[in-house]
This record gives sequence, structure tokens and C-alpha cells, in this order.
Amino acid sequence: MSELEVRELKYFIAVAEELNFSRAAQRLGMAQPPLSKAIAQMESRVGVRLLERTTRQVRLTTAGQVLLDQARIAVDAVHAAARRARRAGQPAPKLVVAVKPEGDAGLLREVLAAYRGTGSHLPPPEVVVAGSGEPIAMLRDGRADVALLRSPFDGQGLDSQTLVVEPRLAVLPAGHPLAGRRRLRLADLEGEPIPRWKGAAPSNTAYYTGCDGAEAGDGHRGSAQADTPEGPLVDSVEQLLEVVALGQAVAFLSLSTTKRHQRPDIAYRPVTGLSPSAVMVAWPETSRSAAVAAFVQAAHDVAAHHPDHMTALAY
Repeated sequence: MSELEVRELKYFIAVAEELNFSRAAQRLGMAQPPLSKAIAQMESRVGVRLLERTTRQVRLTTAGQVLLDQARIAVDAVHAAARRARRAGQPAPKLVVAVKPEGDAGLLREVLAAYRGTGSHLPPPEVVVAGSGEPIAMLRDGRADVALLRSPFDGQGLDSQTLVVEPRLAVLPAGHPLAGRRRLRLADLEGEPIPRWKGAAPSNTAYYTGCDGAEAGDGHRGSAQADTPEGPLVDSVEQLLEVVALGQAVAFLSLSTTKRHQRPDIAYRPVTGLSPSAVMVAWPETSRSAAVAAFVQAAHDVAAHHPDHMTALAY
């Protein structure tokens, strides 16, 4: 079998996502007949049928679904390689570090200082503060070299190292009946609306709503995600706190985040059985960058000696 070209993979991705040759051809800016011919040639070269075609519909075969998944990774990798090469060839290359607000557990500034102290031969760091889900996208498409992330996230194609594991607390309106307790059980919050984060994957939604199977025994919420009332849609911690303060929902936030956001109209309470929050440093698994390696080592060293590290683990 001869190797497939990136151009052909782009053709196939368009058809597989549209499941319509006319729409795919329009999306690609080409005529339909050459697109149909290209897909047929791909199937001949791969040796299996990728698409089932009838007069009414187009659908992926099992082999086609596998190729779609792998084609996306391959095309993204090619684009990322080109972008990283362009950045590395600049007169003054930089190490791009991606992070989202509240995503570093207070480690970022110390990690940057430790990285800068490793030697002037390394490119200077440039921090990009991105929205939810963006640091992962930036790692994959070559806009970033390394990122600080909170779990859970899709780690496909990435290497990562855990820096800090800290508990999450319940976030309640100050006047909520449960706010008078010193500690809660996860089951105490059943039936409470939980905010949904914009663009969150299903696994992330389970985590944010406390339905990721962390609690064992009575009161287990792991299978209760579908029954959890949906609270307002949010895209920032500030927005989440506002909807909680207004009594529209309760939520869960990491210990370090709650320390940064003390408010008289919000109560934070420990929750038995709630899964923790892990802050991780992540980078492309194909990276061979000395700068990335130095940043990862700096992050590891800072986390190991951070004053809040053991407190968070033992909370």
C-alpha cells in the first residue's frame, strides 16, 4: 500500500465530517467528481471500504471511523510541525507556555523564575493566558510548547507530569442550609443544580458535577450525571461564583482557587468522596526540545518544594 498524502487525508476528513459529497466538495473549494474519484482511489489503496454510499446517505464504516480518528491526528501533527518549525526559525525564538486562569495552583510565577535561572542559552518564556480548552488545542496545533493544565483533559498525543493534587470544595451560597455544616458528603448535594462549563467534554462534565465515580459506598453519584439538574452555563470562575451567590447553583472548585476568591456571599465546604483536582505540566509527546525539558524540570522542582504542596495533599 502506498502512503496516503496529507491532501487526501483532508479530502477524507471533509467527507467523513459532512457525510455528504456535495457539501464536502463545497467546503474544500473543489468540484464533486474529482473528490469522489479521490476517495475511491483511497479506498483502493487502503484495501478496505471507508464509506457506505447509497442514493440517500453516506456513512462511515468501522474502518472509516478509525481512519477519520487517525487522519485528524496526522493532519494536526503536520500543521503543528510546520508552525513549530516557523517559530523555531525566528530570529528570537521563545518558549510558549499556555495556561488558563486558575489553572496553575499558584505555581506559574515560581516555575518561570526557576526556568529563567537554568541558563541564558534557553529561549525566554512567553505566557499565553487562554480560555477553557485552549491550552490543549495550542499544544496540539503547535502554538504552544508546554502548558499547565488541570485534570481531566484528553492526553492523546501528549506527555504529562502531575505537579500538585489538591482537594476540591463545595461552593455554596452563604445562606444555603448546608453552609452551616463544617463538612459535607457528596450525597448531601444530590438534586442541586450544577453549572455547566461551555465546551466541556462529557468526561469533564462528569468531573465538574461530581459524577465521575470518585465516591464509593452509600451516596455514590458516579452514575447520577443524567439526573443532576443543569445549572447555568458558565465560562469563567467569576461567572460561576456569581451564579452560586445568586442561589442559582452550587459548584465545586479546587482549594487553591477558593483561597483566591474569598467572598462574604459564598461559603466553601470540604466534601467527603469528591474527586480531587490535579495540576499537571503537559507537552507534545514528540517534543525533543531542551527548553521544554528544562521547563518541566523547573515545574517539578517548584511543586516539590511549594509551601502549599503538602497542605493540599493532606487536606
